[in-house]
Amino acid sequence: MRRALSFLTPMGGAVAPSPAALAWFPVVGAVLGLVLGGIWWLAEGLWAAPVAAAVVVAADLALTGMLHFDGLVDSGDGLLAPMDRARRLEVMADPAAGAFGVGVAVVVLLLRWTALATLAPAPLLLAALWCGSRFLMAVVAGTVPYARPGGLAGAFLDGGRRRVPVAGVVLVVALAVVALALRRLGGFTGDVLGAAGMIGETAGLLAAAARW
Repeated sequence: MRRALSFLTPMGGAVAPSPAALAWFPVVGAVLGLVLGGIWWLAEGLWAAPVAAAVVVAADLALTGMLHFDGLVDSGDGLLAPMDRARRLEVMADPAAGAFGVGVAVVVLLLRWTALATLAPAPLLLAALWCGSRFLMAVVAGTVPYARPGGLAGAFLDGGRRRVPVAGVVLVVALAVVALALRRLGGFTGDVLGAAGMIGETAGLLAAAARW
């Protein structure tokens, strides 16, 4: 579990990732979701819903060390702008943020905040969504080719064992990010995992907030 914590959050210390950590991804996600749900419940008792929602969004960025958010920004720059595969990987490795990445980041944060502001505090909802997003990351890391030679997330690959059992429904919107990465990069990177997870969570929040 420590290896999963180290990869998904600032906690866990400097531990090298390994394929065994993938099984713990959903557990870490569920714990993060429950913690955020508790923060949401407490914040709702102190402030109006929009302020409480902003606190939850900020807490999520803090608890994840903005790692997934950084992946979202890098993926926006690398996957959406017109360029060749080699250049896409270079752009995603560059710490600077471009217009595409900033635009995607602003839209996703606004959607997350708006959805949370329209919902009553629901710790179990966040636990399920955050667990599902990390499960998606584990599935992608175990089934999709790795696009960046020598990258950190490549340590999750395990020679001939490249399949992770799939149980439940994986969010279609998050899989669209992976499909785009497959088409334009030839596989996934750590940034793609973070982006897919954040977009999957956001889609889940929007679905929960929809007026069906």
